[in-house]
Amino acid sequence: MKNELLRSAVRYMSRSVLGMIGLSCYILADTYFISAALGADGLAALNIAIPVYSLISGLGLMIGIGGATRSSLDAGHPEEQNAAFTVSLAVGLGVGLCFALAGALGADELAGLLGADPGIHAFAADYLRTILCFAPFFICNNIGIAFARNDGAPGRAMAAMLAGSFSNILLDWVFMFPFGLGMFGAAFATGLAPVIGLLVMAGHFRKSSLRPCRCGRWLRRSGEMVRLGASSLVIEVSSGITLLAFNLLILNIAGNTGVAAYGVVANLALVATAIFTGLSQGVQPLVSQAGGRGDRAQADILTRWTLGTALAAAALINLAVLPCAGALVSAFNGAGDPVLQEIAVKGLRLYFPGFFAAGLNIAAVSLLAASGRGRSSFLLSVGRGILLLVPAAVLLSRFWGMDGIWLSFLCTELLTLAASLALLFPRVRRRR
Repeated sequence: MKNELLRSAVRYMSRSVLGMIGLSCYILADTYFISAALGADGLAALNIAIPVYSLISGLGLMIGIGGATRSSLDAGHPEEQNAAFTVSLAVGLGVGLCFALAGALGADELAGLLGADPGIHAFAADYLRTILCFAPFFICNNIGIAFARNDGAPGRAMAAMLAGSFSNILLDWVFMFPFGLGMFGAAFATGLAPVIGLLVMAGHFRKSSLRPCRCGRWLRRSGEMVRLGASSLVIEVSSGITLLAFNLLILNIAGNTGVAAYGVVANLALVATAIFTGLSQGVQPLVSQAGGRGDRAQADILTRWTLGTALAAAALINLAVLPCAGALVSAFNGAGDPVLQEIAVKGLRLYFPGFFAAGLNIAAVSLLAASGRGRSSFLLSVGRGILLLVPAAVLLSRFWGMDGIWLSFLCTELLTLAASLALLFPRVRRRR
């Protein structure tokens, strides 16, 4: 029974990890092609704009994972599952259309608010305008992925994410080089990726028992969806807030070149974060189903196995990144800027060891939400993502400049880890 459970976990996790890596490559591909076409100014503009993408993605994950978790907890009650699906889609479309309107009317003002100076303002505004107009597709794609995975189709969810990612890489090159569309081309390619993902998932939902329906209790259902998915939103939004705060700090320490160097490190870190998010989201349906059956033993097995897998993943990531830091940065340093190279290489070596603790914390956040402990999950996310990281960066950067910026991630994750373990294993804490 245990072996069968772990085989199911491997199947769900592997597909989720591959899919999340695909999603993270949306921005990574933009980083590579923008660096080649537009140099450090383009990279700095991209890093200025990414917090908005993080907010859109986070809202899509919150609505999708919250609704899909509610659907799993209601297994055996198809009318409730269809209601969760309907509310998720309706709320997602509404939120996405608000973002699209904001992009059409206020991208220039938003670029200024995010810190774009005159040298990069036009690049940042072009990227923001385009990404915001595609917000309904980003959000609905995340909702579809979450429900397909919980509906027993992790392979289809993975295929949708990978199809979107590969199309983005190809279209980035086509729009930026043969067509010469610059920053708009990069954003347009990224915006088309979720459209392709939705087309891939359409086949599953045509056969699925999930259907939009007329339902009541919209306010209550939306509140449950937010409660169960809030931790996913906080993870993404905290990433965006961190980017914004770090951008402003780094502008004062190392200017646009420093922001561009941070963009390289942060976008490579997105791939590492995607691996841990994929591990934890992959096991989420199994933990939710075990909770719905009241099977605490299975939930505990999955929890320990997920944490062990996260530690192994952190070791592999560091073994892959640290020895190759120079080569990785060079791939995104199209102009060969020596200052950018030096800052980013040192940043990778100081930043990435933090993933040993961060991987466990990301897993803990998802496991708590999957077991119905939405409040604990939310508080943990807020603590590590907003309440600790930004103040740590402000404090440490005063003493050690850019080194302090990089080390703030490690310090924050280590402080959070004690709370993560205490929340996951309360019975061990009581026995002590």
